[in-house]
Amino acid sequence: MAKKERKSPDEMSFLDHLEELRWHLVRSTLAVVIIACFAFVFRGFIFDTILFGPKNMDFPTYQFFCNIGKFFGVDSEFCGDTIPFTIQSRLMAGQFSAHIWTSIWAGVILGFPYILWELWKFISPGLYDNERKHSRGFIITASGLFFLGVLFGYYIVAPLSINFLGSYQVSKEVLNEIDLASYIGTVRASVIACGIMFELPIVIFFLTKVGLVTPEILKKYRKIALVIILILSAIITPPDITSQIIVCIPVLILYQVSIFISKMVVKKEAKKEAKRQKAQNNAK
Repeated sequence: MAKKERKSPDEMSFLDHLEELRWHLVRSTLAVVIIACFAFVFRGFIFDTILFGPKNMDFPTYQFFCNIGKFFGVDSEFCGDTIPFTIQSRLMAGQFSAHIWTSIWAGVILGFPYILWELWKFISPGLYDNERKHSRGFIITASGLFFLGVLFGYYIVAPLSINFLGSYQVSKEVLNEIDLASYIGTVRASVIACGIMFELPIVIFFLTKVGLVTPEILKKYRKIALVIILILSAIITPPDITSQIIVCIPVLILYQVSIFISKMVVKKEAKKEAKRQKAQNNAK
């Protein structure tokens, strides 16, 4: 039986595109489920080592800030023995539900490159050959930035949030007995939010390609962007100025990198336009 040839994007109807998208989503979901099954099996490593790692004072981040405090001769709260809170589950199915959802989110995070690959396979047939050529590094770059953001969220944002919120007390009469879902939600939000924020250069690249953003616009609204970054930092970090500054610094660097990327895209587009105009003039 002859293999069915794939239609070109110009020959495909709206329903054909929907069918194509459906299969990309099915394969992406299947990849997430497979990785989630592995994460489900390795429960001890996922929970005891990764998720509950920032709860212990021997976590690398706390040791790093403790050593900095000792170097400058300053007493640091990161040099303590324990963070004064306990984690508990208040629902009958709380731990099982946390196990399931944590495994699924692990599948989404670890399967991010494959999800991007499926998205790229759906979009790329509609691109010109030169656009497809210049976007070959999209998956590697976007995945690298995402995982860099995930690591930043896990090693910087999550421990700072857990240390501050877990030890904060309005009165000694109130004990910090944190619900399991709340603790996992804090770690998950820190990790995923930073992973998405680190995709800023990729977003700016595509917005510049379609003409919605220019380097001049990015420079003009730099102060507004700074305010937005500060607000986002305040949302995903504990309400102390040190944590907000630590989060702001890499995002501001990414914003500057985005301006540079936007300049590069504009220059390339200008060169292409100049060549096109030259070819048209020669044809005349």
